[in-house]
Amino acid sequence: MPVMGMVPVFWMKNLTLPSPFSIREQLLCEANTVLKCVQEDSCQRGIYGRLVCTDFKIAFLGDDESALDNDETQFKNKVIGENDITLHCVDQIYGVFDEKKKTLFGQLKKYPEKLVIHCKDLRVFHFCLRYTKEEEVKRIVSGIIHHTQAPKLLKRLFLFSYATAARNSPATDPKKHAVMFDTLQDWCRELERTKGNMKYKAVSVNEGYKVCERLPAYFVVPAPLLEEDIEFFQGRGIPIWCWSCHNGCALLKMSALPKEQDDSMSQIQKNFSDRIYRTVHRPPYETAKTEDLSTNFLSLQEIQMAYSKFKQLFLIDNSTEFWDTDIKWFSLLESSSWLDIIRRCLKKAVEIIECLEAQNMNVLLLEDNASDLCCLVSSLAQVMMDPHCRTVFGFQSLVQKEWVMGGHCFLDRCNHLRQSDKEEAPVFLLFLDCVWQLVHQHPPAFEFTETYLTVLSDSLYIPIFSTFFFNSPHQKDMNVGKESQDSQSRPLNLLTVWDWSVQFEPKAQTLLTNPLYVEKPKLEKVQRKGTHFKHQRQLSLPLTQSKSSPKRGFFREETDHLIKNLLGKRISKLINSSEELQDGFREFYDGWHSRPPSYQGLLLPHLEGPEIKVWAQRYLRWIPEAQILGGGGVATMSKLLEMMEEVQRLQEKIEARHHSQEALQAEAASPPRTSGRLSSLFPFALLQRHSSKPVLPTSGWKALGDEDDLAKREDEFVDLGDV
Repeated sequence: MPVMGMVPVFWMKNLTLPSPFSIREQLLCEANTVLKCVQEDSCQRGIYGRLVCTDFKIAFLGDDESALDNDETQFKNKVIGENDITLHCVDQIYGVFDEKKKTLFGQLKKYPEKLVIHCKDLRVFHFCLRYTKEEEVKRIVSGIIHHTQAPKLLKRLFLFSYATAARNSPATDPKKHAVMFDTLQDWCRELERTKGNMKYKAVSVNEGYKVCERLPAYFVVPAPLLEEDIEFFQGRGIPIWCWSCHNGCALLKMSALPKEQDDSMSQIQKNFSDRIYRTVHRPPYETAKTEDLSTNFLSLQEIQMAYSKFKQLFLIDNSTEFWDTDIKWFSLLESSSWLDIIRRCLKKAVEIIECLEAQNMNVLLLEDNASDLCCLVSSLAQVMMDPHCRTVFGFQSLVQKEWVMGGHCFLDRCNHLRQSDKEEAPVFLLFLDCVWQLVHQHPPAFEFTETYLTVLSDSLYIPIFSTFFFNSPHQKDMNVGKESQDSQSRPLNLLTVWDWSVQFEPKAQTLLTNPLYVEKPKLEKVQRKGTHFKHQRQLSLPLTQSKSSPKRGFFREETDHLIKNLLGKRISKLINSSEELQDGFREFYDGWHSRPPSYQGLLLPHLEGPEIKVWAQRYLRWIPEAQILGGGGVATMSKLLEMMEEVQRLQEKIEARHHSQEALQAEAASPPRTSGRLSSLFPFALLQRHSSKPVLPTSGWKALGDEDDLAKREDEFVDLGDV
């Protein structure tokens, strides 16, 4: 349904995408004299400019471009600017009417004086429309609501506009960045790499998707399996190979057979399942364990509900809201259950590894479609067991194999088409959060950094990459590949997200790789000194009793005595005791952690509550009050990069002694770059304003009473539903 009052469509100047194709966007509506407000205590300070909505993004163009352009920013995204929001990145839209915030949707009878946009990457934008012409307010508000919330058709996504214009442009080779697993040879090489080619085989029975549209054209199955078996139930009930362990055991996944009411058909299914199961379970030669993730693990509804509560903790409108909710940080965090879900995912992956490593058993993951939790658990197990998956190339290949070719429904789970909220669930984001826990606990074991994971999560909502905008390889091939019926010359030319040069300059890409990555197990993990915490969001609520040493205790020595007492009384009521671990699992888990870690071997996470933390860079990067001045993991990494560059400069000087003395003096005079103004918000923001408000609100202390009363009445301060 067209939006009422919208301006005619025309091509807009100055709104072009970057190379390689430099495609112009289509302007849909705009408004002038819009004030982009600073998020500080509902003040009206900000920058005047023009708010525009194109078929790609919402953008704010400041009247004073120099004020918006920060030359010191070292990590600029070439596709999405600081004041840009892709249409797919918009989460919720609110309007402020007489100082009251209300959700906006559909046709409006009254238009707001302020527009508030919450983004899926957790940015919050405030646009004041008081000084904008009434007609322009109607156009821009109606246009933004329509183009971000109305259901869409797949072919109407900007992805196709971009790909159509690029059809005849030179295509980049995606295999430079990852194994795409779109050929039979890719699967054969992966079998050889993991030494799984003795028991498993790559098959092309689904070439052209003639057996099953849900499966990729090529995949790997047990060697004894016949092609007729694959075709019998259209690919269901078939063990699909994921990865082979060094001892010959394999990790497999299988989609469940359809439930039948007819007794005779049920018997056929049972006989079929028993026969297929014997291809991976042949005692005493090899045994298999089936892990049903549909009934014995998480549900997509649990994941979606937990994340919906969790993300509200970071969508902060102003400083007052930040400090008012800070006192309830732990209880709100615990009530969301997001960290507990992360712990359960990591624990499930370790259980799978224990079966493969310690019990020498094949593991068969079972799920309705084998495209959600199977992708999550199998990928985590491979990251922990296979050091190749901890390199940049290996990790990107893993995502291609298990998620993209594995048929994860990115289009539905990210709700890109806005057709149904029921299918939405951040399963891939949950996977990235779990990987971040491993990166945080074992930094030298990974070639990539947390910044890499953060920008990868942001790329879920950039519709110029095809990686995360289809539900299956079949859907992609039918719409943009060689199977597409409406292609006139060549298949549509889509970019892969793994080509980071599209988004970042070479200088910025250095922040995606870990300079301390250990390729050989000879360096010990460096323990960093504790950080002075200024607000509760820099801690995570323990979900289980910790067995860590006193030096790694929950409270730091620098923590204020009052906060220690107050939170200690509150947290003592919130700590949940985890289920008892099985004896075999506990022996395997404790045995590994009792030895020094081998960064090029098996890698297990710490599962105790305090070790599962909030991914601070992703969730807190847009909140100035949450910054650590001069600190943070990425700022520390930047300082290490400076030192490495200085060492490299000195080495170059030594090697260039045959040069003239004048050249050496000129080189020595060039000042090195400095990270003196960095904070924990780096590289997404430099040093920002810092609220001087206290960690705990001081107004009304007399009314609150003593510490015991305050701990009891904490729940009365803020209600999560009002955030």
